[in-house]
Amino acid sequence: MPSVHLPLLLAAYQYKFGGNVETMCRHLIDDVAVGWDELGTDLLDGAPPALVNALTGGEHWPSRTLDHLVTQDGSPPVRMSVTDTTADEQDMQWGYVLHPEGIEVISLLNEDLGPVVDWATDPRTAFNDHPAAWSCLDPAPTIRASRSTPPQSPPATAPAKAGTPSPATRR
Repeated sequence: MPSVHLPLLLAAYQYKFGGNVETMCRHLIDDVAVGWDELGTDLLDGAPPALVNALTGGEHWPSRTLDHLVTQDGSPPVRMSVTDTTADEQDMQWGYVLHPEGIEVISLLNEDLGPVVDWATDPRTAFNDHPAAWSCLDPAPTIRASRSTPPQSPPATAPAKAGTPSPATRR
């Protein structure tokens, strides 16, 4: 759901990955053998404690990959690839595509494209979780501009490098 994943991904981009989408893609997509079971608060490394507390309520949990899967026939598990067909088969409801300019959020129940949330968006922004609200024709739906906490310090940024957009990352 956007209200859970977007704040974490925005803060990870701004702090842990220093504004470098290629490094973020490498960590979240390229360096994972199969896929993610859960994205954790380790993605908030480097973020101000007040922001981490605002996003997690003070809780901490690790990211977990799908490393211990066993297939029915005993063969090694294969990397999870998401396409229009496999999204339906895997019962996926949301897609997140990392672009140089921001995160495209796709409500897979309604559309094949979605609005792009700018990387500079405050991670404390409260996003709408209703699938129909995420139309590719409209801006990203927010419930309110940001959660009621003091402004965050500006994130460290690294120059963005041009590159090919990476495939969707999912929790």
